Amino acid sequence: MPLMHVEIYADNKSIAVNLPPEQTIRQALDTAHISLGTLDRVEPDLNTIIDKPITIRVIRVKEEFSVEKEVIPFEQKIVQTESLPENVTLLAQKGTNGEKEITYRHLYEDGVEVSKTPINEGVITKEAVPQIMMVGIQKPFITYDVPGRIAYILGGNAWIIDGNTANRILVVSSGDLDGRVFRLSPDGEWLLFTRRETKDEQINSLWAAHLVDFDKPIKIINLKITNVVHFADWYPKTGSLKIVFSTVEPRSTAPGWQANNNLLSVEFSASGWIDKWKTIIDTNSGGVYGWWGTDFAVNHETGEIAFSRPDGVGIVNSDNGMDVLLPITPFQTGSEWAWVPGISWSPDGKFIYSIDHIPDQEHATAEESRIFTLSAISTEQANVFHLIQNSGMFSYPSASPWIQKSSNESVYQLAYLQALIPDQSETSRYKLVVMDQDGSNSKDLFPNEGQPGLDPQTVVWSPEPMGDSGFFALAVIYQGNLYIVDTSAAENQPVLVRQITGDGLVNKVVWSSRYGG
Repeated sequence: MPLMHVEIYADNKSIAVNLPPEQTIRQALDTAHISLGTLDRVEPDLNTIIDKPITIRVIRVKEEFSVEKEVIPFEQKIVQTESLPENVTLLAQKGTNGEKEITYRHLYEDGVEVSKTPINEGVITKEAVPQIMMVGIQKPFITYDVPGRIAYILGGNAWIIDGNTANRILVVSSGDLDGRVFRLSPDGEWLLFTRRETKDEQINSLWAAHLVDFDKPIKIINLKITNVVHFADWYPKTGSLKIVFSTVEPRSTAPGWQANNNLLSVEFSASGWIDKWKTIIDTNSGGVYGWWGTDFAVNHETGEIAFSRPDGVGIVNSDNGMDVLLPITPFQTGSEWAWVPGISWSPDGKFIYSIDHIPDQEHATAEESRIFTLSAISTEQANVFHLIQNSGMFSYPSASPWIQKSSNESVYQLAYLQALIPDQSETSRYKLVVMDQDGSNSKDLFPNEGQPGLDPQTVVWSPEPMGDSGFFALAVIYQGNLYIVDTSAAENQPVLVRQITGDGLVNKVVWSSRYGG
């Protein structure tokens, strides 16, 4: 029986074999000692019967995977605003492209790529930031005088209301303020703020704007400080300017940082000179849940500094240590964030107002309790007085300046947010309440019953009384707009509330005295 001549082409060479009739292509390859990979192809098919001389081709197939980055184009949005003159436009927020990673499968035949196929829709590694263009419209709100200066962030830019709600000045137009730090100096001459950074290993950077002459370009100083997430503020000092601040170390995992729980200070001048940093509190673990961070509050009259962290509230002592006045049972969030109670100094420095976390009977551990109580901490005797039970975890108490009741008597008030659903205060909306310093004469101010509540925030007091009432007003952000709430209304009388902006883009507000006024 004559043999069949078979020519096999594989791996860039030719092999000839002679086979008896009725053999298969597979048997021919075995005879030639040619093995196949799992993806390799053979032409003709392996089960083909050889009944005549034939040429067989072995096609080596290989797959590889690659990850490629793809740009996500940013959206463009137009927002109407009464903060600009009619038809004037302003870039409120720079648009930045996002990025996603797509995994591709590459298929090669005899070393030549024959296909490239995406095997997923892409993993977003960087969200796109929309570009926001603001277009001025006619102002819809009545203008009136306000004491001092109000600064607010609108669409990533810093604005100043100077003495009257009609007098609005754009002081920082970079569109990248992140709101983590936003502080007016007590005299209103300087604004301290943070800007988002796009560089690796930098979350943001700290800057100061000099607000002395609005007829000239605003001088803005880069303080060469980065990664300020929790705290920075002005520190009272004669001579050069001084700030205190705390830093974090950026991390790729949630929440995006590891807190240093430190406290540093630096002096600088209007000319741009910046001194070396000085350490007040060294980097430390920060106690329970210290990875999240520590907050601080400066008493601008005495220079004392209070601190707040998940497991306690206290004062920074003269030896640059930390004295805990109120030990707190940390709240177990069960997530990638930690609860830090808000803190506020009384105007005489004798009390720190904060929130205590009280164990209850409904949860297995004290850390899971949903009871949060607004408390006054005596700085002289270290006593703690619980003023408002079930105020909510985000009550953020804020003490007013002194109110002159008579020629020989001064008092102050305390504003705070009351959770509408106290046992769910983590997700609850809030209402604005004001009371006397001892917790008496509580009065609901804003919003009215039946209206949506406030988002958690620290409300700010006017630096001087509004009008002739002798009472101070409060600035609050409601549904993205700035409101001023009068606190002088008598019991059962309507509260005067004035809306200041209508853009829905305000996310931070501070109020201070007016420079030179």
